[in-house]
Amino acid sequence: MDRIYYDHAATSPMHPEAAKAMLEVLTGNYGNASSTHSFGRAARQLVNRSRDVIARGIGCTAAELVFTGGGTESDNTALIGAARAARKQGKSHIITSSTEHQAVLQSCKALQREGFRVTFLPVDEQGLVKVSDVEQAIEADTALISVMYVNNETGTIQPIAEIGELARSRGVLVHVDAVQALGTIPIDLRQLPVDLMSFSAHKINGPQGIGALYIRKGTAVEPLLSGGSQERKRRAGTENIAGIVGFGKAFELSVNSMEERKLFLDKLRYTWIERLREIAGSDRLIVNGHAEHYAPHILNVSFIGVSTETMLMNLDIAGIAASGGSACTSGAIEPSYVLIAMNVSEERQASAVRFSFGLGNTMEELELAAKKVETFMERVRTNA
Repeated sequence: MDRIYYDHAATSPMHPEAAKAMLEVLTGNYGNASSTHSFGRAARQLVNRSRDVIARGIGCTAAELVFTGGGTESDNTALIGAARAARKQGKSHIITSSTEHQAVLQSCKALQREGFRVTFLPVDEQGLVKVSDVEQAIEADTALISVMYVNNETGTIQPIAEIGELARSRGVLVHVDAVQALGTIPIDLRQLPVDLMSFSAHKINGPQGIGALYIRKGTAVEPLLSGGSQERKRRAGTENIAGIVGFGKAFELSVNSMEERKLFLDKLRYTWIERLREIAGSDRLIVNGHAEHYAPHILNVSFIGVSTETMLMNLDIAGIAASGGSACTSGAIEPSYVLIAMNVSEERQASAVRFSFGLGNTMEELELAAKKVETFMERVRTNA
């Protein structure tokens, strides 16, 4: 059976060249980057090279980029580390949105248990945070604002530059979870008024278990890990050399092909919407997210009248991987907290499916996927 992968926002297949670069490290260089002998120096050189490639591509200095164990650690370090440092200056208020990734939301809840106050901003029905709401939420002791670049469930792009400019005028730090933006949206930290930004390799066809955090020069962040002096004393622990090299290679490939890939992903997304409308009926297929400000690789749609669980089960049987964008609890798929926060109808919440595209997907494959959906859709509607 043909298997079709439309869940790239969850994790993406590794690019063969990234895997090859990692294999060369795994089989040919086993030095510790902190060691002073030739093996260690060779490992350090690999780390520095990857750091330089990524830093140049996002418009920061190599010294401002810290490698982490993934996007979640990057988010945790940014929020908790910056908040604890700011508390020493008498600031203990955090602002975030209600549709952030759980790595941010749970970090904020952990900070609440430490005595910080957190304001969770609402979003509109398209998932957008209003800059005016951010402005109203800022108080004298606001330390940090954290708003993601691209929502991982709907693809909605947030007004990061406007929020950053506002925050800077009020002396407030800004953190951006850019995990779903990296490799899809050009990022230039020389222009963006952002102090902290989180990244992850496995969303851009790199390895799992490696990420990065941009920390603007002069931004105080307390490290979460105690140990050695790696990463300029900001992230203790022996560096994941192979992972860092794989990240660097995947990043280089994604940046070099970004414009071409964006055009193709836009075409895939648009065509998939049109094909699903033909199959489900234009009145029964609703796109969730912003109509204009969206990332091209993520599409969240509701199949009105067909439950998320039923749709995902049939897609899986047909060999198509997709996501409900929600947690699985006790065998039942719960409505997405993102869609709940967007205040869309319960009917849309209960029938939402996320498709996300990337490396390896083709137009021919999309037509095959459409035929598979068409085959089971009539039966599903009949039994719904």
